[in-house]
Amino acid sequence: MSQSASAAPSPLLTPAALLAQLPQVRVIDIREGDASSSPYAAGHIPGAVWAPYSSWRGAADNPGKLRSVADYTALVRSLGLNAQTPVVLVADGSDPSDFGAPARVYWTLKWLGLGHLAILNGGMTAWARAGLPVTRQSVQAQPSDFTPHLDTAILASRTQVAQDLRQSQSTLLLDARPRAFYLGQVKAPAAAQPGTLPGALDFDNARWFPGGSGTLPDKAELERIAQSMPHAAGAQQTVSFCNTGHWAATNWFVLSELLHQPDVKLYPGSMVDWSRAGEPMTNVPSRIQQLWAQLQQTWRAH
Repeated sequence: MSQSASAAPSPLLTPAALLAQLPQVRVIDIREGDASSSPYAAGHIPGAVWAPYSSWRGAADNPGKLRSVADYTALVRSLGLNAQTPVVLVADGSDPSDFGAPARVYWTLKWLGLGHLAILNGGMTAWARAGLPVTRQSVQAQPSDFTPHLDTAILASRTQVAQDLRQSQSTLLLDARPRAFYLGQVKAPAAAQPGTLPGALDFDNARWFPGGSGTLPDKAELERIAQSMPHAAGAQQTVSFCNTGHWAATNWFVLSELLHQPDVKLYPGSMVDWSRAGEPMTNVPSRIQQLWAQLQQTWRAH
């Protein structure tokens, strides 16, 4: 496979555009499943290697937490990638929430220093709908000697967010979750309590998908949708967050990579990390309200 920068794809590819670039790009299938019974084993894009989304995420009790750089380096090397490899990420593509998976992996690879990245718009759902070829032949990449060069400009740590809250009004804190999370009406199971970051404004990531599919619309439509985003007076940068940096990755990807807005960062640990650290929050319901919400969730479950 050629790994020249000239083969580098654009950040978002249609199935036809990806087909035209095979096999000059490295396709990474991030769909979940056991090795023997995964969607990858059942059928994948020819030449694709398998690296399920969970291998890019933190532990189950804190999935937004970044793994060590050494862990990511080993994973990237095992996939045969280096900084110049054209990479296309493929997820299921079934709904808006699923898009967060390739967006988060894209962000992770860019943070590690890979420079030629793309996402298959609509994932395998769109690929199958287009009637394009699949194979069951598993691919093992030749390991690379990749060395990371971290792009800290796209990362917002908890320490940085806390410092911005104390010292600056120049950051738009953008909550990518459904509004019920932002209002503190529900919370992620791993979060210490419901609520949001002080001063945050909300923009549900699903709003980028007007039809409710897992396929993003064209740039003109994205620009129209972006006009309805909240704005913070004097903001010079945007920090996208959610519960665990999954939905937030979609907001980051659209704003940074497709609409080319400057200084857009992702807070990987997001509200699970923030709430566990006991940092200040807003939209936090009273203890009685939280207990009542838990009771209601229990009743609905039965």
